[in-house]
Amino acid sequence: MQTKETIVCRCEDITLDEIKSLISQGYRTIDEIKRVVRAGMGPCQGRNCRMLIAQELAKAYEIPVCDVLMPTFRAPVKPVKLGTFAGGE
Repeated sequence: MQTKETIVCRCEDITLDEIKSLISQGYRTIDEIKRVVRAGMGPCQGRNCRMLIAQELAKAYEIPVCDVLMPTFRAPVKPVKLGTFAGGE
């Protein structure tokens, strides 16, 4: 069961209530929400919360989840050891 205290983004400690509040204020994309409350900017880079936020947006705007604009990604898309960039192992 979901409550307003349900955590959506564990890395940044963002609750379902915070996400719903932003949506009610008119935020329409995951990127917009990310820029306001940092949801999806923690160590997992949105791997855990991206779809949860997309589902809330889809529900609020009565659209299919596949029509929710997904956030932009910047390289590297997956974790890379810093030594790789420095030329080491």
